[in-house]
Amino acid sequence: MSAFRDQTAIVGIGYTPFSKSSGVTTLTLALRAIAAALEDAGLSAKDVDGLATFRVGDSVLPMVVAQSLGIRDLRFHLDQFGGGSVSHAMVGQAALALHAGVAETIVVYRALNARSGFRMGGTGRPLVDAVETQYQAPYGYFTPPQQFAMAARAHMDRYGTKPEHLGQIAVQQRAFARDNERAMMRAPMTMSDYLAARYVVEPFRLFDCCLETDGAVALVLTRAERARDLRQTPVLIRGAAWGGGQTLYSNEIEDTNRTAAADMAPRLYAMAGVGPSDFDLAELYDCFTYSVLVQLEDYGFCKKGEGGPFVASGATARGGAMPVNTHGGFLSEGYVHGLNHVAEAVSQLRHTAGARQVPDAELALSTAQPGYVAGSTAAIVLRRDAA
Repeated sequence: MSAFRDQTAIVGIGYTPFSKSSGVTTLTLALRAIAAALEDAGLSAKDVDGLATFRVGDSVLPMVVAQSLGIRDLRFHLDQFGGGSVSHAMVGQAALALHAGVAETIVVYRALNARSGFRMGGTGRPLVDAVETQYQAPYGYFTPPQQFAMAARAHMDRYGTKPEHLGQIAVQQRAFARDNERAMMRAPMTMSDYLAARYVVEPFRLFDCCLETDGAVALVLTRAERARDLRQTPVLIRGAAWGGGQTLYSNEIEDTNRTAAADMAPRLYAMAGVGPSDFDLAELYDCFTYSVLVQLEDYGFCKKGEGGPFVASGATARGGAMPVNTHGGFLSEGYVHGLNHVAEAVSQLRHTAGARQVPDAELALSTAQPGYVAGSTAAIVLRRDAA
């Protein structure tokens, strides 16, 4: 496992604006983000010989992107079905391909019109092809807010978690977003604002839910020794892991408040040679406030059931011991299925995050959806290159 450690790097990040209506196709979004990422790295499309993405019927194929970029001999391409659960696995698998010598420069991208186009849980879409769907459909139990809300309610009933604990996550992340020019939601938010918002699915209020977003993010990866000759401070991939196997609905799950991340985290930490106390910051998948809370527990930052008090202590806020979602996260910046978390971690480790910069950040954790619904998860450990 240690042979993989620090052998590859993220050398470029690129974004499109995040909005409710991009007015362009997902191909255009992908190409714009990729162009920005290559410019950031000091590279061009001629240097790219690998492309990787993930989607749920809402994006654009790597081969179409390759043709648009003028790439005739694509040595590596990956197009995996799945939403945010597989986001960080794409980065890890691209890093493995680079480490194995399959390609020299791989771009990982995610492009989606998730507000103006394909809306997750929207009407007129095919049902999820899971065995349990036949038992949920008669009751109108379809959407991610419904599914995560049940787990959040179980956490409240079991551990005494309060609405204000979820609210602290939303309020803290909005405070970061105020200093992020990309964020869709930058207006100040108080706990009173959070509690006054309408319910979406109890116990989730409006600000517990991520933003449906049109936009794209791209990352440029290459081997570490090559990265040191490029434009930016390399951010090394210290470790990457993915796994799962049990969905939220599995009869084998005894505790819906223990996610696939709890099983995977020890493998990730062993590969990277780190533990929870080593991180300077974390970008935790925040499709809902509850997903942040449960990941704080399952990645070992606090004990099971203590996620609420841990957040309330200020540990995850600006100036806390381990700031979380320093760009505002999906709740306030925008929802690009995980890749904007990775890009933000890169900015923090380059020390280019501006007013929201975590002082002297050297090590970051970035995570995918922790395993609900899809039953899979992924995460990466990133380190600022000290070479």
